[in-house]
Amino acid sequence: MTSPRTLLAAYNLHPKKQFGQNFLSDPSTAKMIATLSGITSKDVVLEIGAGLGALTIPIAQTAKKVYAIEKDRRLIDLLKTEILVSRLSNVELMEENILTFDINRLAKNVGHKILIIGNLPYNISSQIIVKLIKSRSAVTRAVFMFQKELSQRITAQPGCKDYGRLTVMLGYCAKIKKLADVKASLFFPKPKVDSQLLEIRFLETIKYPANDEALLFRVIKGAFGQRRKTLKNALAGSELHIDAKTAQNMLDKAGIDPSLRAEALTISQFVTLSNVLKI
Repeated sequence: MTSPRTLLAAYNLHPKKQFGQNFLSDPSTAKMIATLSGITSKDVVLEIGAGLGALTIPIAQTAKKVYAIEKDRRLIDLLKTEILVSRLSNVELMEENILTFDINRLAKNVGHKILIIGNLPYNISSQIIVKLIKSRSAVTRAVFMFQKELSQRITAQPGCKDYGRLTVMLGYCAKIKKLADVKASLFFPKPKVDSQLLEIRFLETIKYPANDEALLFRVIKGAFGQRRKTLKNALAGSELHIDAKTAQNMLDKAGIDPSLRAEALTISQFVTLSNVLKI
């Protein structure tokens, strides 16, 4: 594995801040991530943000096929060269934006669910998670590297300040497992915080299913939209477009104290709340 600094210099390139580019520079960590991801020779993998190929190459050495997405056009030729040098024929590079990429169509073309892996840029990590949840029928699981701050939010428990919208949405439909800590010093350029590797395994059967999943996610978003307010006031001031009286009635029907804040509710309580809402 050639160092990111050397590769970028050879192509007269610089990391782009707007793309959140922090390239993994330690080959042993890249191999560790590929191993912990549990990839088999039967897996078809979608890699989000192939970058300089640090993860692409060890993933492709095991997987059946790797579809590697990279938004930054400047890196495509560099990536092609790195893959060619590694003598890999099972990697398909795609110049795409993951936020507009059709995950369901890819899985349909493959003929089965896929595994998703990526070192996610911090600035769009939340958007990618929401997209993944909505496309989860096409995905077995995902293994993502998150900056530690976001990882702590994803794995938070009710009642703490990190517990939020993403925690509840993922907890509703997936099991989350921390696989490893990754030091900031292992990236170039070095980010301000460490990262964590998480596995998101989607549930075949949801324990507390919502009558209307889209509505559930709107309720969650509304409740956390003004998280310092009570649930009654947060919901009444949200995009649900309900008044305080309706918010009070739905909370009463759900058996939830309207003076609580969103961070106090369990996932099952959010489901109950959305199930009694009529809009």
